[in-house]
Amino acid sequence: MAPDKLVYMANQIATFFKSQPDNEGVKGVANHISDFWEPRMRKQLFDMIAKGNGDFHPLVLKAAPMIRKVKETA
Repeated sequence: MAPDKLVYMANQIATFFKSQPDNEGVKGVANHISDFWEPRMRKQLFDMIAKGNGDFHPLVLKAAPMIRKVKETA
């Protein structure tokens, strides 16, 4: 997926949840991405965050450690 599209989508999710109390918003973002994003998208998200790429909403960055990890295949 185009990196700017992935950032846009993640930030849209964060915008939806930002009106909730911080802890609930973080959980909401993490749960939504874990439940609805395919593994390739989650892997790309983790790679971009690790490299410092993308202008992610702070809520996305807070939620990242709670997002379901992608299982590595041999």
